[in-house]
Amino acid sequence: MTTYRLGSSSMVYTPGIIAWAINGYAFKDDQPQLLQTLCNTWSGIPEEAFKQLLAKEVPYTIEDETVVFSAEVDQ
Repeated sequence: MTTYRLGSSSMVYTPGIIAWAINGYAFKDDQPQLLQTLCNTWSGIPEEAFKQLLAKEVPYTIEDETVVFSAEVDQ
């Protein structure tokens, strides 16, 4: 498993964005756009890791304004 840290900035509050994306991911038609948005925002994170996060297959924690999660991704 690899641990990923998604940091916030003055323009983006990551915990809020991730909560919004997880809620939206419940709607199948919205899934591709949500994945693309997250992959473009945090370009170093594999799409498969985001899929696991958004599908609630892996838990996440919030440390200050950073979202931390671990996912199993084939390299």
